[in-house]
Amino acid sequence: MHEATAEPIQDLETMTAPEILRWALDRYHPRIAFASSFGLEDVVVIDMLVRIRPDARIFTLDTGRLHEETYEVMERIRERYGCAIETYFPDRHAVERLEQEKGFFSFRQSVANRKECCAIRKVEPLRRALAGLEAWITGLRRDQAITRGATHKLESDEAFGLLKLNPLADWSLDRVWDYVRGYDVPYNTLHDRNFASIGCSPCTRGIEPGEDIRAGRWWWELADEKECGLHSLHRTDG
Repeated sequence: MHEATAEPIQDLETMTAPEILRWALDRYHPRIAFASSFGLEDVVVIDMLVRIRPDARIFTLDTGRLHEETYEVMERIRERYGCAIETYFPDRHAVERLEQEKGFFSFRQSVANRKECCAIRKVEPLRRALAGLEAWITGLRRDQAITRGATHKLESDEAFGLLKLNPLADWSLDRVWDYVRGYDVPYNTLHDRNFASIGCSPCTRGIEPGEDIRAGRWWWELADEKECGLHSLHRTDG
């Protein structure tokens, strides 16, 4: 994996999402990939990516505890766009050891236990997925959570040692929905049941009117703790 270097050739903050993706693909392909959990923002990015470059790399982390609806939208996306989806699973031995030693719901006992589970099921597979890349793309938006309010369109990701692009950083949720409906993009049907943010099945629920968009993730934790380690809060902005 290459060491991250923030050298923005252009001011990406003023560029549109498709412009950013085209810039990134032209500069880094094939050593750039999109990390998709197939939430609403992610299917928007996929639609943009394949319009620019049909062979753009897309990968996902299959934690082994995803919703059935997530697998369904993954397959609909694959069929709709004819795109290959690289899948990364957690280490089998690590999962077996965790469940044998701490049970099947240890993540609800403490923040430390939950982060341990996320580290095994998400962070370690992500490190493997990013190996050899120079940059990765996410669907992060600033108004998704208080932990993401400072997200920039181009960042140096110190945690993983490469550049990170967030082309939808300045998008609102309404704008995301407008794109999905305008281009008839397949999306996870859990969104129709008030699932605003979708992760593992035991850690995700629908939200009530007026609740924060991340209220359905790890609802037993404080809002400022609701990250799993995929997106570091400590970085150098590009």
